[in-house]
Amino acid sequence: MFEMEFFRPLSTGFLSLASDRLIDYLHQTENGLPVTTLLPPEGLRRAYTEGGIPLGLEDDQNAEAPEKLLEAMRLTLQYSTCTSHPLFFNQLYGGPEPAGIAGEWLTVVANTNCHTFEVAPVFTLVETEVLAKLARVIGGPYSDAHDGLFVPGGSIANIYGMHLARNRADPEVKRRGAVGGPHLVAFTSEQAHYSYLKAVALTGLGSDNLIGVACDDSGAMCPAALQEAIMAVKGEGKTPFFVGATAGTTVTGAFDPLEPLAEVCREHGLWLHVDAAWGGAALLSRKLRHHMAGCEQADSLCWNPHKLLGMPLQCSVFLTRHAAILKQTNASGAAYLFQPDKLNAEYDLGDKTIQCGRRPDAFKLWLAWKAYGDAGLERWVDRSAELAEAFARKIEGSKGAFQLVMQEAPFNVCFWWVPPQLRPFRPDQASAADKALLSKVAPAIKEAMQHKGDAMIGFQPLRDAPNFFRIVFAGAKLLKDCCLDDLLHQMDDYGQHLFPAQCNLDAGEI
Repeated sequence: MFEMEFFRPLSTGFLSLASDRLIDYLHQTENGLPVTTLLPPEGLRRAYTEGGIPLGLEDDQNAEAPEKLLEAMRLTLQYSTCTSHPLFFNQLYGGPEPAGIAGEWLTVVANTNCHTFEVAPVFTLVETEVLAKLARVIGGPYSDAHDGLFVPGGSIANIYGMHLARNRADPEVKRRGAVGGPHLVAFTSEQAHYSYLKAVALTGLGSDNLIGVACDDSGAMCPAALQEAIMAVKGEGKTPFFVGATAGTTVTGAFDPLEPLAEVCREHGLWLHVDAAWGGAALLSRKLRHHMAGCEQADSLCWNPHKLLGMPLQCSVFLTRHAAILKQTNASGAAYLFQPDKLNAEYDLGDKTIQCGRRPDAFKLWLAWKAYGDAGLERWVDRSAELAEAFARKIEGSKGAFQLVMQEAPFNVCFWWVPPQLRPFRPDQASAADKALLSKVAPAIKEAMQHKGDAMIGFQPLRDAPNFFRIVFAGAKLLKDCCLDDLLHQMDDYGQHLFPAQCNLDAGEI
């Protein structure tokens, strides 16, 4: 017989204390918390050990007291990167906003699976309604018919797009398998997200059958290059079937020209999928919507509200204008779960997914949409674009200390801090030594900022451009214009200290 003395569940009183800690943390992010308190792995392990709750799980792990669990929570928040900080610019997401957090907490407490109506009656209906709203926002054919799901991230959404396209191009593959089918080839831009490489691996297409299409100087795919690549593949006797376009590339934030790409796809009968994980929020803005022109002509699209709209991770949408295609492609008809003769079976969502367990991620977006309305969400998106534009203007006015790498996109700004001895920096005239010096700047300044907890900004090289900073304005709700001035001053101070005018790369002074 089960003896309760061996198992004493934590009381809801513990949850009350824990939630107080979490709310206090959110308040602190508005009042001077560092972006990061940097410790190496061994330092983190030591901090937990000294706190009385080591990171390791012992072979005979004892139950810890609630006080120790609260201490573990405190340490975890203290030494985690504060993505809610207004100076966190490292990834394409930022701190979550309150309505989204409330929605996330509710779904955790409800703890149900969004696969059948009987266990998730409200959540299945909410998901259906949010997808219908988004389809109307996209417009065109999506307003008449659509299918979709909330999925675990934009990478999975891109895999869904390729998966559906492959099954449309080769309907027998679901029964026969990949062997013996047509030689299918997919296309995406040279600057597309790496998830397409995962998609061709997972679907069995193979990376040899994913063609990278040339981009223009902004990072947008060239329709003429796509046309040429498709014709070359056809000339080899292979079957082009899929084009993965991007609306808001990860690095430069570029938007592929969707209308001409759609025209090329129609000409050759290819499925067009748009990875709008980052840039899809532009659909909510009357000022920015033109960047997404043509997306309504795509066969499918993904969008991540956990990026620019501040939903808690994860919150990702996959939509297609082909009604019922998800179930046609993925259904297995598990008799114990999706009985056609049970009550409200027509509202079950699970058989059209490649998952079984699936979180009700639509609810937090639904709650936030109700909280802010269309106008509030539009203002959020516009604010991010306004900050990016203001930051770019500040760089242009820095008298050469900072320099834009390329024409800025709506939400991304790519720039260098230029050492004094390289000013004015002209990339087309720079020597290999100059570029080698400049490539060291961004990593060194970022490391210094991390040690101080001042700010966190990503960097990377691209084509012939040496390492540059890429700043994105996803978590912009607490960011003020004066913060951008302070940030540039801090970065300039770090640069002047790390790369004084007299430093000499050849002499090994860096």
